[in-house]
Amino acid sequence: MKESGHKPNTADLESLGIKEAKDIRWNLSPAELVEEALQNQEGFLTNTGALMCDTGKFTGRSPEDRFIVKDAKTEDAVWWGDINIPFDSEKFDNLQHKMAKHLKNQKLYVRDAYAGAHPDYRLNLRIINTQAWHNLFCYNMFMRIPKEELQNHTPAFTIICAPEFEADPATDGTRQKNFAIINFTKGIILIGGTGYAGEMKKGIFSVLNFILPHEKNTLSMHCSANVGKEGDTAIFFGLSGTGKTTLSADANRGLIGDDEHGWTADSVFNFEGGCYAKVVDLTREKEPEIWDAIKFCAIVENTRFYEGTRTVDYTNRSVTQNTRTAYPIYHIENAIEPSIADIPKNIFFLTADAFGVFPPISRLNKSQAMYHFISGYTAKVAGTEVGVTEPITTFSACFGAAFLPLHPTKYAEMFGKKMEKGNVNVWLVNTGWTGGPYGVGSRMKLSYTRAMVTAALNGELNNVEYSQHPILGVEIPASCPNVPSEILNPRNTWDNKEEYDAKATNLASKFVKNFQKYADFANEEIMAGAPLIEETA
Repeated sequence: MKESGHKPNTADLESLGIKEAKDIRWNLSPAELVEEALQNQEGFLTNTGALMCDTGKFTGRSPEDRFIVKDAKTEDAVWWGDINIPFDSEKFDNLQHKMAKHLKNQKLYVRDAYAGAHPDYRLNLRIINTQAWHNLFCYNMFMRIPKEELQNHTPAFTIICAPEFEADPATDGTRQKNFAIINFTKGIILIGGTGYAGEMKKGIFSVLNFILPHEKNTLSMHCSANVGKEGDTAIFFGLSGTGKTTLSADANRGLIGDDEHGWTADSVFNFEGGCYAKVVDLTREKEPEIWDAIKFCAIVENTRFYEGTRTVDYTNRSVTQNTRTAYPIYHIENAIEPSIADIPKNIFFLTADAFGVFPPISRLNKSQAMYHFISGYTAKVAGTEVGVTEPITTFSACFGAAFLPLHPTKYAEMFGKKMEKGNVNVWLVNTGWTGGPYGVGSRMKLSYTRAMVTAALNGELNNVEYSQHPILGVEIPASCPNVPSEILNPRNTWDNKEEYDAKATNLASKFVKNFQKYADFANEEIMAGAPLIEETA
């Protein structure tokens, strides 16, 4: 067996059952991994020096094929169901054995890294890949270990990722040939049958979503975060298309991270060492930070070149709408190092409300904040997905239901306690439609949204007059610097006020209906944050 690279003193793959691998390459540099990927014909270099790769059949995660081993550690703690699908521990052991046997006589790329910028909450990782570009992805997305620490690195969690290895559902217990399975007791994630690199990133996020709240009294969050020059931290929650990445990218504020964070008693810290951003229709004008970050060491997934060039055509959707880039956070000029800041002063829930019902900015009390945190609302508009011809509501608990091993109310109660203790302002920002629903009204101007976020951050909305929305219950400011007052109350922007009231009542009833699945677990304080309509509506 041949080995090269930087191998820790205590490193051992045989304990995982991986024996007689043909060639093991430990902790290669980005330049070496790019060379390997090109030699392996895994991708192409773009004109900016980024590596372009395809993920194969799967261009996104496969939630129905993500499992958690059900055993003594998880049986009574995990929120079992469609999101957290139980997997038999014996089946896991058999599948791991089959994967290890498959890796015999193969070239492997091993990366040692960690997740969590805060040293007290750091999760040591080891990732074993059969593809060089996947190992580069892990270099970009996880935190990089200084060379002087590498020799004594011992992983708490190991990922074994082999896209070409497929399970046999009949004997292995999987749903299909592809799978991503987390074993909390063994500290192992098995990924096979899919080349989508995001499965590794979100696998570790799911692990932290279990360990931190359940064992370390720390809230894990699916959010972006930045910090001002005075040390004031802001957190941005939001589902895809709501502006989470755009609004947290602010030249006047330092970037803590764009996707995954922890909230301790006295800090907010990034879980990751990089960013994994969507690039469909990317332009330098719209997203200058992301555009400039796509250089050597960065990866672009499932994109295509302009014909006859090595220039990426970001408008090309021929492979998928979900084209992405992965780059280390140090490619962002104003990223802070280390990625840790004080507890937040302001929290923003972002929604692209395609019904034109929610105010462009509103203030939430503690009950409403917990209720909307669990709801995790936005709306999909026509054209975003096959079959979507008119706006439809989308709810994702805690703005990241797919990655929550515990019941959503566990996170919400922790969120409420931290919010109250830190005296945090919580704002709901509608980056969607005003003056009517999608197709009638217009999209909220980004300049107005930025002005409202800035006003909230600067404390300029603390002492203005507020009125309560009669249906949603949230508080609407009467004025905001650099924003026309007439757009602040959404009802005023509709030509037909009765039609607005009907649409608002209908949307509020969808919130209530969605929340029914959590109601048995939610306390009275959370339920008090519901819209001001009868539960039978």
